Amino acid sequence: MNAPDPSVAAAAEAAKAARSKARLEANKLAKRLARETTRAIADYNMIEAGDRVMVCLSGGKDSYSLLDVLMRLRERAPFPFELIAVNLDQKQPDFPSEVLPGYLRELGIPFHIETRDTYSVVKRLVPEGKTMCSLCSRLRRGILYRVADELGCTKIALGHHRDDILGTFFLNMFYGGKLKAMPPKLVSDDGRHTIIRPLAYIQESDLAAYAEEKRFPIIPCNLCGSQENLKRKEVGRMLREWDRQHPGRSWNIFNALSSVAPSHLMDRQLFDFAGLRPSGQPDVNGDTAFDQEDPGGGHASGDEDACAAPSGQDAPRETTVSFVRFE
Repeated sequence: MNAPDPSVAAAAEAAKAARSKARLEANKLAKRLARETTRAIADYNMIEAGDRVMVCLSGGKDSYSLLDVLMRLRERAPFPFELIAVNLDQKQPDFPSEVLPGYLRELGIPFHIETRDTYSVVKRLVPEGKTMCSLCSRLRRGILYRVADELGCTKIALGHHRDDILGTFFLNMFYGGKLKAMPPKLVSDDGRHTIIRPLAYIQESDLAAYAEEKRFPIIPCNLCGSQENLKRKEVGRMLREWDRQHPGRSWNIFNALSSVAPSHLMDRQLFDFAGLRPSGQPDVNGDTAFDQEDPGGGHASGDEDACAAPSGQDAPRETTVSFVRFE
């Protein structure tokens, strides 16, 4: 009788170890997403008792992840709130209209599919080769606000993440001349709706990995996804390159958005420069005037500063989480 081949046994053992490691990493990723979503919700008081949250579902990785994580958090939340998934079918060519209803029925969550042919409107009004995002976004926003009213929703949840917030910040700075980003929570321009972004603390690469692990039925966007030369994509490439060459830089910039010193900028509407006078009292936070500050705390570069989230896995800020705790 032939002896067992040691190489076969070793290969089987290696495959078993690989599967075990993959399960461990998947579990860590799921906990990280739940923890950081919880932190964002708590920091900005996004969801309250009795809320009816409309989760906007596009069929992309971000919105699928948002719905999945919110459903998990609802099970452990210290107060009740409702979720309803809403998709806007914009009548794009070859859009698989049966995918989302089938997926949502299987989940057992209430949902609403709103059908409006915004695709034809955008194609008709926007010249060939021009960016469609602005008009498409305005049309979509108006429809979703109306649907939120009709469904009695108190909050509208969007799937924007950390990289979206940073991308918007740089787009406004590079092309709009403004220090303006994408807030985790805001009131809509019509003054009637509260918009929340529970994934604000999560980087896109984690959402991509989570979507792959969960095998969400991703639906590609043929309207804007085919426009490869969008400025937002250029900014996205810049951020990815930074993450590769300078780990921590993107997190430092993200943290800076919540640590603003208006007295050290130039906006006269935010700070009364005209009325500024010496008080005669020392100020530990005052300007050192002639000293050159080292934002890296003495290091050659501030990119690897301790305030950065290592590998994007820790929270951008430490707070007491009162919404729900995930260990």
